Amino acid sequence: MKLHKQDIIKALQGILPENAVLFEAEDLHPYECDGLSAYRRLPMVVALPDSVEQVQQILGFCYQNDIAVVARGAGTGLSGGALPDEQGVLLSLAKFNQVLEVDSEARQARVQPGVRNLAISQAVNKHGLYYAPDPSSQIACTIGGNVAENSGGVHCLKYGLTVHNIQQLKIVTIEGELLTIGGSGLDSAGYDLLALMTGSEGMLGVIVEVTVKLLPIPERAQVMLAAFDDVVKAGAAVGNIIAAGIIPAGLEMMDKLAIRAAEDFVHAGYPVDAQAILLCELDGSNSEVSEHILKVRAILQNSGATEVRTAKTDEERLTFWKGRKAAFPAVGRISPDYYCMDGTIPRKRLPEVLKNIADLSEEYGLAVANVFHAGDGNLHPLILYDANKPGELERTEEFGGKILELCVAVGGTITGEHGVGIEKINQMCVQFESAELIQFHAVKNAFDVKGLLNPGKAVPTLHRCAEFGAMHVHHGELRFPDLERF
Repeated sequence: MKLHKQDIIKALQGILPENAVLFEAEDLHPYECDGLSAYRRLPMVVALPDSVEQVQQILGFCYQNDIAVVARGAGTGLSGGALPDEQGVLLSLAKFNQVLEVDSEARQARVQPGVRNLAISQAVNKHGLYYAPDPSSQIACTIGGNVAENSGGVHCLKYGLTVHNIQQLKIVTIEGELLTIGGSGLDSAGYDLLALMTGSEGMLGVIVEVTVKLLPIPERAQVMLAAFDDVVKAGAAVGNIIAAGIIPAGLEMMDKLAIRAAEDFVHAGYPVDAQAILLCELDGSNSEVSEHILKVRAILQNSGATEVRTAKTDEERLTFWKGRKAAFPAVGRISPDYYCMDGTIPRKRLPEVLKNIADLSEEYGLAVANVFHAGDGNLHPLILYDANKPGELERTEEFGGKILELCVAVGGTITGEHGVGIEKINQMCVQFESAELIQFHAVKNAFDVKGLLNPGKAVPTLHRCAEFGAMHVHHGELRFPDLERF
């Protein structure tokens, strides 16, 4: 028999202190959405456990009574992955905020999922170590959410995404069982369940502990800023750097609209008359960086850069990055709303994809600020719109869908680090065939047979794909027949 709301609240209050169970509307509003604020709904109840045992009891109770559970970290996600279920429990891991252990010799740290990304590097700095993945929201986002979305950051080109920088997870299944995934060694036997859990968007289990890999702080890190009078030239320069055999620590790109917004916001010294800038960070030994600085400068100039600057001090290096990392909030200052897209393409297709996005921008009458991890082809077009204008959100969503389909058409994928959530669920039908979606559902079923963990997210039903009209569409015939095929 289905439990009433008051029965669920009473049961949770039997597991948690009374003030750790929220159910009044004014207490629920802070949890109504994540960073994708266009979609909002109130959870039935919010639970704030502070121990693994409490998480196990809550999940076990929800499993026994068929109650949906959505796990939430800091709520900085951008795909609606933490959007609550109106008839379910919103499980906040905010109180799991401790660095449990640092092993400087093994270069590892055990942390709880509510620890902020930046706090890990701050905690291990005294050992000459740091945690490499650094999403733009690293000052606020938590490591549990980073694992759930497989987050990257400006240094993901050289040092990889979250999946490349963790060793072990402890998760609680929907039945309340505590599992250890991965191990403390460099490798572990059997299926790569660690990679399966990373990026699973809270659909397979609730993360309660993460063992992260730590790296030595490089002897030297230096950033170059290159300005271009043409976005396509800047895109081509990215491929030229990689083709020369140089893998920068970070290789980021911003177009004119994003440059102006960031400069007005943080005064990073960006050239506001440029059509695009590249930020290229090189790190390593002193001699290695000196050698690569000269080579990259020549490549940038030969690729058509109108200006190339090298940060002279570490303070200036951080200022250059501050502008890039503040690009999203900076764009928020120039538009009532913006829709942040996330897709990944082969680097060599960057110039033509940028041109196609510009054409779509003109077609839909909506401005786009392009900010992205150019080195690994992870695009973040920000579509500017006004949700107060009737129909503009719907037009923006359609525009965003076209960008994602464009990414698939050139051999890329609909997400690089933000996840699918509810935002890209229709485009999952475009990227994957029915047989692949069936396998996704089989994996979900193996971990969560009742479908209670983060229901309705990430993996669409075959029925939904049929309604979307993309179930049997071949990738080569998507929406951009004019693009060159592989």
